[in-house]
Amino acid sequence: MTPDGTGRQVADGLAWGNGMAVTPDNKTLIVAESHANQLTAFDIADDGGLSNRRVWADLGADNPDGICLDADGAVWYADVPHQHCVRVREGGEVLQRVPVDRGCFACMLGGPDGRTLFVVAAGGGSAWTACTKHWTRVRACSSPRPRPLSRRRLPRSRLTATEGRRRGRRAYDGGR
Repeated sequence: MTPDGTGRQVADGLAWGNGMAVTPDNKTLIVAESHANQLTAFDIADDGGLSNRRVWADLGADNPDGICLDADGAVWYADVPHQHCVRVREGGEVLQRVPVDRGCFACMLGGPDGRTLFVVAAGGGSAWTACTKHWTRVRACSSPRPRPLSRRRLPRSRLTATEGRRRGRRAYDGGR
C-alpha cells in the first residue's frame, strides 16, 4: 500500500501465506507459507516490488504461522499443529525449539532488552473455539538473541499516511 491508499499485487501463488517480516536493511521480505511448510523470501525493490522468490528455509513437516526476526537475522516461527515456536536460520537449520502446551499462532520479541519471546497460543480444537472460549493465552520465554534494531530511514513510499505522520522524519528504531 502506498501513502495514498492504492495497492498492487506484488506476489501470488503463496501456499497459505501467513506471517511476514522485513529484514532490518529493508531489502528482504520473508513470508511464512503454512501449507508449503517453508519460509519464502523475496528481494524488495525501491518501488516496493518483489523479485527473486526463493525458499529461505524448508521446515520439513512444520507449518509456520506468525514470524519475527532476531538480531542475528534468524526467524522465530509459531506452529499451531505442532504446538511449538522454532528459531531457524536461513537454510533451515534449527537453532532453538520452545514447546508449548497448545497451538502457537504468533510470536514476537520484546521486553526491556528485546530478548523476551512472546507467544500467542490457543488450545481446545479450532482457533474459533479457542478464541470464543477464552482459551487463548500469551506466554513468554527467554530468547538467546534480541529483536533487531534498524536505524535506517524508511523510504516515504513504504509508509502508510498514518505511519508517516506518526513517525514524521525520525529514523525508525525498531519499535522503541
